[in-house]
Amino acid sequence: MAIKFQYNKTSLHQQERNLKSRVRMLPTIKSKESALRMEVKRTKGEVEALEQQLEESLANFGSTEALWGEFDTSLIRVGDVHLRMHNIAGIRIPELEQVDFEVAPFSLMNNPTWLMEGTQILKEMVTVGIRAEVGRLKLDVLEHARRKTTQKVNLFEKVQIPGYQDAIRKIKRYLEDEEALSKASQKIMRSNLEERDKKRKEEFQL
Repeated sequence: MAIKFQYNKTSLHQQERNLKSRVRMLPTIKSKESALRMEVKRTKGEVEALEQQLEESLANFGSTEALWGEFDTSLIRVGDVHLRMHNIAGIRIPELEQVDFEVAPFSLMNNPTWLMEGTQILKEMVTVGIRAEVGRLKLDVLEHARRKTTQKVNLFEKVQIPGYQDAIRKIKRYLEDEEALSKASQKIMRSNLEERDKKRKEEFQL
């Protein structure tokens, strides 16, 4: 991205303001990037742990498949999923608050004795699965925000700040050269005028 500027004092002041604002903002953006990077790492670990927990639960589920064959899956369903949004480094992130389940009434007399416990096990498994899914959604949001912030840091550090510094150097050099040229011109003009005055005085004396 080329920095547009003109060789005058107004443009110089504008470039200096732009540079100052970028230099002032850079530490804040870097701090945000660092916070997001740490949160991405932490969330990734949480999601991996939840996925591992779910895999282990499903493995245990598979080992008692014959028993679970007696379970009526229509007895339980997810009623609602409650999410809350909270702020991490200026980014709104979803967090699972709770999962509401709807359990149909059933008779303990006409069903296996472990049905109540089985219902609770299913609730826990589904909650872990939903928590992992929300974690993946959170991770996507954080990764996107972290990439955008990293791009902004790179834009400031590698493009805009050096670009404004270079523009300021060029304008200052041009203005200094212009001032030096102006002074030299004035000196020559003054010297010419003095020479002319001297000749006039000499002619007048003659």
